[in-house]
Amino acid sequence: MSPPVALSPAPSGEVSLPAHIHYELALQILEQASLPALPANSNAYRQLHSAVIHLRKALRLQKQFEEEWQLSGGRVEYQWSLNRDRPRSQTK
Repeated sequence: MSPPVALSPAPSGEVSLPAHIHYELALQILEQASLPALPANSNAYRQLHSAVIHLRKALRLQKQFEEEWQLSGGRVEYQWSLNRDRPRSQTK
């Protein structure tokens, strides 16, 4: 594992990131529905299993970033959707 990178907060001190549940939902679908439906030794299974590994790594890296960002004085705002700043007429 590489050493932590010293981060300095952005001017606003806040960064938007996906909520952890987005990773968890994708992982649950892949692990509980998609992978069991595929033959264990197939190329398709290996590809989806690789996606699971990469999603787990992405979540771990995001959590590491969050910790370092917050230790440097920054704030994290979890995003549940990209639609939060759009007028109501555009979100339907």
